Amino acid sequence: MDIIRSGAQAATPGPADYFTGSVRVEPLFQPRAPARALGVSVAFEPGARTAWHTHPLGQTLIVTAGCGLIQLWGGPVEAIHPGDVVWIAPGEKHWHGAAPNMGMVHLAIQEQQDGKTADFMEHVGADQYPSAPVRHARAR
Repeated sequence: MDIIRSGAQAATPGPADYFTGSVRVEPLFQPRAPARALGVSVAFEPGARTAWHTHPLGQTLIVTAGCGLIQLWGGPVEAIHPGDVVWIAPGEKHWHGAAPNMGMVHLAIQEQQDGKTADFMEHVGADQYPSAPVRHARAR
């Protein structure tokens, strides 16, 4: 058994090739063979978001704070709130990030296939990202 202490791996800025706005990525755990799953905590400042991307084996997001947005290619933009668990199917083109008026933190869990967890594409344009404020989380 191994215990990884919180903060054991330093958070780093999200690379500009993959993100718009201010994003911090904190690695939580790496896969240990034969396992392929890895996890990160991602903190998005208001308006920050990923570029469009896919995952070869899918992705699970668990929203832990704030209010976020997610969109599947060709679908509507949807609000996500603390406690929401979102499954994105393998190969599904999507983006996710913070609401325009509020930051968001989520855990992201995905598996590696041939050493790769994601294929990033074009940035989400201003015409694709909603500018209207999003209300905070619904009551739980």
